[in-house]
Amino acid sequence: MAIIGNFTKSENGYTGSIKTAAVSVKTKITPAVKENDKAPDFRVFAGQSEFGAAWKRTSSAGREYLSVKLDDPSFPAPVFATLVDTEDDGFVLIWSRRDVE
Repeated sequence: MAIIGNFTKSENGYTGSIKTAAVSVKTKITPAVKENDKAPDFRVFAGQSEFGAAWKRTSSAGREYLSVKLDDPSFPAPVFATLVDTEDDGFVLIWSRRDVE
């Protein structure tokens, strides 16, 4: 598990940045127009380029969070992460490797 981004809630979603060994981009997470129940609740942008999507979720403990999927042609595979509220008025994007069977 690693923090790969820091965000603040904005008037229209979230603003912040994502930083990894390969990526360092300013990012906006903005509400999406939902066309069906499986469509994402948010779109993730790096500049003008769409960089991923996010879905609203609620943990078993009742905490709301965003399940985020980031993808780019330079990635070998999509990156899955979770945007969670911190205790000090910010949000962090946490990445953890999915189990491969």
